[in-house]
Amino acid sequence: MVHRLGQHCVIAAIGAAALAVAQAAMPAPAFAQSNEPIKIGFSLALTGPLAPNGKQALLGAKIWQEEINAKGGLLGRKVEFVNYDDQSNPANIPGIYTKLLDVDKVDLVNGPYGTNLVAPAIPIVMQKGKVLIGLFALDGNKEFHYSRYFSMISAGPNPSRSFTDGYFEVAAQQKPKPQTVALVAEDAEFARNACEGARENTKTYGFNIIYDKTFPPGTTDFSPIIRAVQAANADLVVVCSYPLSSVGILQTANELKFTPKMLGGAMVGLQSTVFKEKLKTKLNGVVNYETWVPSEKLMAPAAAFFKIYQERAKAEGIDPLGYYLGGWGYAYFQLLGEAVEGAKTLNDEKLAAYMHSHDFKTIMGDVKFGEFGEWTKQASLQVQYHGITDAANLETWRGMSYQTVLTPADQKTGDLIYPYEKAK
Repeated sequence: MVHRLGQHCVIAAIGAAALAVAQAAMPAPAFAQSNEPIKIGFSLALTGPLAPNGKQALLGAKIWQEEINAKGGLLGRKVEFVNYDDQSNPANIPGIYTKLLDVDKVDLVNGPYGTNLVAPAIPIVMQKGKVLIGLFALDGNKEFHYSRYFSMISAGPNPSRSFTDGYFEVAAQQKPKPQTVALVAEDAEFARNACEGARENTKTYGFNIIYDKTFPPGTTDFSPIIRAVQAANADLVVVCSYPLSSVGILQTANELKFTPKMLGGAMVGLQSTVFKEKLKTKLNGVVNYETWVPSEKLMAPAAAFFKIYQERAKAEGIDPLGYYLGGWGYAYFQLLGEAVEGAKTLNDEKLAAYMHSHDFKTIMGDVKFGEFGEWTKQASLQVQYHGITDAANLETWRGMSYQTVLTPADQKTGDLIYPYEKAK
């Protein structure tokens, strides 16, 4: 926090400043720097519509902080967090990151959660030349091409296309092959990027777009949208949306008995326990992106973390499983910590160079970065929900019984139930 000097302190302050100048030329004691904690600044959504996910990420980050400090910290210095609630509001981001850098004087920054919030953070950190790791920002750096930005999302080198690529891949394998596509997107950064990628995927896989509309953020009545898409009568319906819209669209689609051949794509929110619990049977048949699932293969490097997270989550009253963002909240700090220890510096230029030239191992998987900070290999998943009943509970969501991984091939656990109504 900033404190102003009173008038009675001015003379003392001037004297102290003169002494500081004189001492600046003297070598500092070896222990001086090591006694100061490394301050890492960031914001996460702890209130607002993204809070169920942001709270997971914060607990994951805290677990990393506690573990690294128990080992002696980074570069022999303890790690201290300076974090704020961005309230799920992109308009708050410039002020928060300006404060972190200019007032709090943090040593390092990490990004907020979500494309809509990471995008406005990048210009702020660019001015200071800081490294920034964005948490789940889909193609967040496409406008800036900032060389010190790194994306903690498994979207690969073509991020906008990644969240719907598997959707169209499995659709193209059906016989007879579906032909037409309807695109429905929220008019916000994430959904625009995902929908742009969906348009590219339709061309790649040989489909025809017959409906392509956006709706404003904050929409609460989705009946006109679903009725319009019903009237278009497309085989495949791809929705690109943030959590509250994802829930509203699926509730309305079920109420209006809307059954295209496939429904889903890039709907944020369905991955979180709180929204699964709210939707239950309304999820059946939906084909949607995922970033991680508790399959035997993916759980292996993360099991110890989730054991700690799930015990802590009980007391904190947050997502009890943490599968969507808890592990990633840990991993994007794990990544930053590995970079600091590997490069042996807090210098952002050297950190960025190290991150571009080295591979990283995290509990969420192995990471290698390309030129503008995206992963060199796509690792996002496409899953289908099925067999969910009204009796579904936490134990249902804990496992894999209600979801099948369709893509990529090396993670596949089963085949698509097609068309959509067969899984209802």
